[in-house]
Amino acid sequence: MPEDWPRITITVPCYNEAQSIAATLEGLLALDYPADRRHVLVVSDASTDGTDDIVRGFAGRGVELLRLDRRRGKTAAENAAADRLRGEIVVNIDATIRIAPGALKALVAVFRDPTIGVASGRDVSVGKADAEGNQGESGYVGYEMWIRGLETRVGTIVGASGCFFATRRELYHGSFPEALSRDFASCLIARENGYRAVSVDGAPAFVPRSSSLQAEYRRKVRTMARGLGTLQFKRHLLNPLKFGAFAPMLFSHKLCRWLFQLTMPLLAVGALLVAFAASWTAPWILGGMVLLAASAVLAWRWPEGRPMPALLSMPGYFFWSNVAGLLAWVQFFRGKYQPIWEPTRRPSQ
Repeated sequence: MPEDWPRITITVPCYNEAQSIAATLEGLLALDYPADRRHVLVVSDASTDGTDDIVRGFAGRGVELLRLDRRRGKTAAENAAADRLRGEIVVNIDATIRIAPGALKALVAVFRDPTIGVASGRDVSVGKADAEGNQGESGYVGYEMWIRGLETRVGTIVGASGCFFATRRELYHGSFPEALSRDFASCLIARENGYRAVSVDGAPAFVPRSSSLQAEYRRKVRTMARGLGTLQFKRHLLNPLKFGAFAPMLFSHKLCRWLFQLTMPLLAVGALLVAFAASWTAPWILGGMVLLAASAVLAWRWPEGRPMPALLSMPGYFFWSNVAGLLAWVQFFRGKYQPIWEPTRRPSQ
């Protein structure tokens, strides 16, 4: 590990996080990193709930507040931070997550490798045992982290964790389109400039699960629509003649996954035709489809804060995530990316 750690700026974009911002800042200031080489910049997206006053209370401990004059969204908040950066490395952190004690150093240490331009933390989905909102979310996050681990071994990942990632200062631009996703684009920008992006297993970030399937559904619609817009903006990276193995990785990990949602209407019609055609010889097929549909509806209507059985959360998460993806395509075709940030309110831990 390097003795002379690089200067870093930790940016925390937030909107109306009065309930969590103090604990977040206390956690950041307690992380194992030289205080004289750490700059914490909170960007308030015109918060109205007292968040700014709480952040001002940390001014004497090296925390700077930058307030936007009107709501413009998360990416706009990140853009605004560009003129206030002091570090060689920029670390982006969500206001509602918790970072493991040694995670910050682990994330920054990989930049000793001059080929690395972006480093992504490892999301760990957590929730209260007595108030589990959505266990299906945990399974998806674990799968995504596994894929990123494989991509890192191959050479580079195609998307970073929006909750916790770092980038070299020269790759952090203040003019990035406000409707798009910087965390996804950061890896694309790195590749454009000849750098790699990696996932760092030793840098876990504990991300509270959504309090309900409906909250996770709304989040997915927004993030998927913005992701599609980002991929369109950087679509030249899908050219394997110019970007080699990165192009098929980007196509398979991102675009192929999203294209599946476009087939959902045809898939539903086909499944119904098969079920009705086989209803006389194999009635269990139709019964199974009815059971899955009922599980999805019950999962959607499940009271917030009550433990949801895995038999409901797993099929419910799969079904509604794909419905969210279909709606994201609709928003993408309409050019509506929901740039105004609506953070998912997650249960306190």
